[in-house]
Amino acid sequence: MKKEERFKQAEFAAMVGIVGNIALAIVKWVAGTVGNSKALIADAAHSASDVAGSLAVWIGLRAAKQPPDEDHPYGHGKAEPIAAIIVAVLLFMVGIEIGRSSVQAFFQPLEPPGMITVYVVIFSIIVKEAMFRYKYQLGKKVKSNAIIVNAYEHRSDVFSSIAALIGIGAAIAGGAWGVEWLVYADPVAGLFVSLLVLKMAWTLGKESIHATLDHVLHDEETIHLREAVLSFPDVKQIHELHAREHGHYVIVDLKIAVDPSITVEEGHRIGKKVKEKLLTLPHVHNVMVHINPYYPEKAK
Repeated sequence: MKKEERFKQAEFAAMVGIVGNIALAIVKWVAGTVGNSKALIADAAHSASDVAGSLAVWIGLRAAKQPPDEDHPYGHGKAEPIAAIIVAVLLFMVGIEIGRSSVQAFFQPLEPPGMITVYVVIFSIIVKEAMFRYKYQLGKKVKSNAIIVNAYEHRSDVFSSIAALIGIGAAIAGGAWGVEWLVYADPVAGLFVSLLVLKMAWTLGKESIHATLDHVLHDEETIHLREAVLSFPDVKQIHELHAREHGHYVIVDLKIAVDPSITVEEGHRIGKKVKEKLLTLPHVHNVMVHINPYYPEKAK
């Protein structure tokens, strides 16, 4: 996939998230207020945080597609995992706020929610699951950690909506059956939602931070790179190969061993061919090749 096409699809996905979450947040908040549901209002706050998350992803994608410059010779690919970290932090803050609001509800007189809240929650589950599947598949396709994190935001919203649906349903049933304590199932669901959101924020934040700390691909993930290098007969051995992740692309640091009797110009030619070969592989953005002399006795 061409770089321009990748960013076009990724930015469109981010805009889908922004528009979709704004609509859902408004609908949930109105229905939660009218239908008297703490769980649905908490779920609306969750959707509102997804707006900020999708916006952060969009800004990160815009920054990541900027070409290398004097201050950033390796490009701006890390803008995407940084955006993902921002999303995780926002998600964590929303989880805390949802939990606080739900706990406060236990100390207030409550009434069963209205049926409108049930219809809105079911609609939200369907829409959010569709958004998760769309963004997750696209994120894997274009290798964007920010989009994948944003997709899991939608999945966490699905779980929170399911929890809200259970709590709302139990509260409505309690009102209909005269079981007063079941009314508190609504804020209990809100509290459960907050725990789900906090767990998701922790998991996604940890993965995104890992991606920003010059993470290198594991040996099993670089087999295709090593095979490409060793396909040149003039390359006697690979002394070192590190493929560093920079958002959606990798930068390869490579040390190869060649015949020590050849000229510097010949060694440079071999290194240039290896670099050109690696740059034809998917997601390889840049390659630094260092030439070492090959001594068979040291290779054993």
